Amino acid sequence: MSNIFRTLSKQDLTAAFFAIVGIYLASVVPSTEIAWVSAFLLLTIYLFVTEVVSVDVAAVTVMVLLGLTSLLAPWMGLDQGLVPVEHLFDGFSSNAVISIIAVMIVGAGLDKTGIMSKVAGFIMRIGGTTEGRIIPLISGTVGGISSFMQNVGAAALFLPVVSRIAARTGLPMSRLLMPMGFCALLGGTITMVGSSPLILLNDLILTSNQTLPDGIAPMATFQLFDVTPIGLALLATGIIYFVIAGRFVLPSRVNDKLEGSDTSEYFAETYGLSDFELGEFRVPGKSHLIGMSVDELERTWKVRIVGVEKGDGLRFGADGIDRTLGITAGTTLGLLGNADALLDFSNANQLTRKRELELFAEAMAHTKAGIAEIVIPPGSSLIGKTARDVWLRKTYGLSLLAISRGGEQITFHTGGVRNTPFQAGDALVVHTTWADLARVEKDRNFVVVTTEYPHEELRPHKVSAALLIFIVTLSLILFTDLRLSIALFAGAMSMILAGVLTIEEAYQAVSWKSVFLLASLIPLGLAVESTGTAAWIAQQTLAALGDVPIWVVQAALAVLATAFTLVMSNVGATVLLVPLAVNMALGSGANPALFALTVAIATSNSFFLPTHQVNALIMGPGGYRVVDFMRAGGIMTILFLIVALTMLNLVF
Repeated sequence: MSNIFRTLSKQDLTAAFFAIVGIYLASVVPSTEIAWVSAFLLLTIYLFVTEVVSVDVAAVTVMVLLGLTSLLAPWMGLDQGLVPVEHLFDGFSSNAVISIIAVMIVGAGLDKTGIMSKVAGFIMRIGGTTEGRIIPLISGTVGGISSFMQNVGAAALFLPVVSRIAARTGLPMSRLLMPMGFCALLGGTITMVGSSPLILLNDLILTSNQTLPDGIAPMATFQLFDVTPIGLALLATGIIYFVIAGRFVLPSRVNDKLEGSDTSEYFAETYGLSDFELGEFRVPGKSHLIGMSVDELERTWKVRIVGVEKGDGLRFGADGIDRTLGITAGTTLGLLGNADALLDFSNANQLTRKRELELFAEAMAHTKAGIAEIVIPPGSSLIGKTARDVWLRKTYGLSLLAISRGGEQITFHTGGVRNTPFQAGDALVVHTTWADLARVEKDRNFVVVTTEYPHEELRPHKVSAALLIFIVTLSLILFTDLRLSIALFAGAMSMILAGVLTIEEAYQAVSWKSVFLLASLIPLGLAVESTGTAAWIAQQTLAALGDVPIWVVQAALAVLATAFTLVMSNVGATVLLVPLAVNMALGSGANPALFALTVAIATSNSFFLPTHQVNALIMGPGGYRVVDFMRAGGIMTILFLIVALTMLNLVF
């Protein structure tokens, strides 16, 4: 029996567990409709937990399957489909989805003006180099920004800022990034547009109002700043926690940037790239390299080619060097490697090394090219692919030198770096031209950590226009009855019309994965509510809790939401749990709107594991391990629950 379990994968065991739970539920639920909806819920959670496919693909698949129930209803024992087909795609036009799209565009417009650089300068001026002052300034600023834009976007915007501050102050990035990331999550609870669950909440409340029992007054929706006291208390708690306990819970990696160290020392310490240098070599007619491809040369000698000249012009950067390119007599190579590797390579192949760079002197000057650090963000289309798969050097102009992942370093010295599939949070060290890096900085598949390089300015002359548009948009939300999506989209379109963003940049600013995830889960929430599944689960939960005070029921709901958001998206957890929360409140005599808000707030409690997109984003650059999140995030999780539940009941 033990041999059988050893041969089964974790995915197989998880599938078996969910199948057993599904069979059990089918035997105890009161109706066929609830049995099928429960099956869809289990399927959704299974797909989210195991990531057999990406979460957006899982959500769209479930949505399509719900639509097919209209066709298969007679064979499923149903009178009709679980979701009316005319409402299946309503999520794509919902107020929440349109609002999220607009928030992303407005946030990108503010970033494009270079406001983030000014913020970094301000922090440096008033914070100095003291960790106790820098952490509150960075964390408080990110928390404030994330109250009006997606927390992942705020964290991504500030990752280069933190890198710049760490480089200038000598403070380890591992001491700064985790407080910044956690406070980005906390800041999302300050306003009703700060996180996807809160944006979605009002739509879910309106949906739940349609199915409230007779005699129950409809729930009122929440205004923009209704949650501000709660969010501010949570943000203050996070900042105070790191100021007081940061010295005990935050790691201080020996591979962090050290005060007074230069760039080469940093990359040597962090990625094992010791003594790497750039050299120019000419291939004579008697060399063994003749007829060999670039790919064969690099794999054999563990060096990296960053430039080639074959008598027909310099080849470097994007579209410059193809790994299939052949080496011929008279070829001049620009090679990057450590001193010993370059010496061995030169001697073994009878190469002539120039004392100084000649052909590549201009193209590879410090003002034109160098070493950069890049992070693979959650949602990148490169996740699961290797550098070879995407032709990283030819497509993006990035010569991959090393990957840092959870304390492990994979370098081109040891081999295998180009055959390692990328994961979210991977930190990459590359050699690139600054022109290519500037283009990569605009690509949503990367987050560029290295910002101190010569590159074109953004649009600082549009700062006034961007701030004016932001203030007007905020005024429309605060002082008019205009629908949130219309007010935000007015701001988004104003950014484009004012030239702050181009329409192409606006398209790129939108995380379409998040849009499809959210829009596709809304029909599942409708099915959970309309079939009575949420009411049944609420009854069973209340029965299990027994005769307990209302605050105990609310606390149990908050803990459940916290657990859900650790293994699935906070959007998915919100969609699944808000209908349940409303029914639990009705069953226990509590305020259903308060219970719904409890879910939307608690789904930001994602600190214990690096499963949230923000945590995945900072893991690589900070050199964090899972145990680091468990140590610092475990305490933060408990503090979050205590403060959130206390403030929710004080304010409402």
